Amino acid sequence: MASIDTTAKKIEQQEVKEVAQNFSIAPIVKDYLALKNALVSDNDKAAANAGKQLYTTLKNVDMKAIPANKHKQYMEIAEDAQENAEHIGDNAGKIAHQREHLASLSKDVSDLIALFGTTQKLYQDYCPMYNDGKGAVWISEAKAIKNPYYGSQMLTCGSVKKEF
Repeated sequence: MASIDTTAKKIEQQEVKEVAQNFSIAPIVKDYLALKNALVSDNDKAAANAGKQLYTTLKNVDMKAIPANKHKQYMEIAEDAQENAEHIGDNAGKIAHQREHLASLSKDVSDLIALFGTTQKLYQDYCPMYNDGKGAVWISEAKAIKNPYYGSQMLTCGSVKKEF
């Protein structure tokens, strides 16, 4: 006969599994998209506010909700994403600097989507000209190209690389 401790442990493990299966990066994606759209509109102040919001969202993720086998990968990606969000949040008035951090942040969000999936239809877009021709990706909720790296200068520069 199983002891009460063993039964309690099994129930706890089951609860942790259920929580882990419910883990969603949707709040992170939502804040990222607000930030990306602010940069599409050349709005450094809105981008800074969105960066601060994203930083808070990343900071407040319930670590127990992340599946154990993805915990280490999540931590590595999220640490970098937090740093980029913080820089964007702290640099209103320096839109070029915000866009530099968006390039890294977009890679992080792309990695999170690859790791956890998404229920929302998203697109990974690519601008070949950004960063002295090295190019950069961004995530978009719409198929139409609206470039956050150049905003109104070259709004439609880029192409869809992948659909999630």
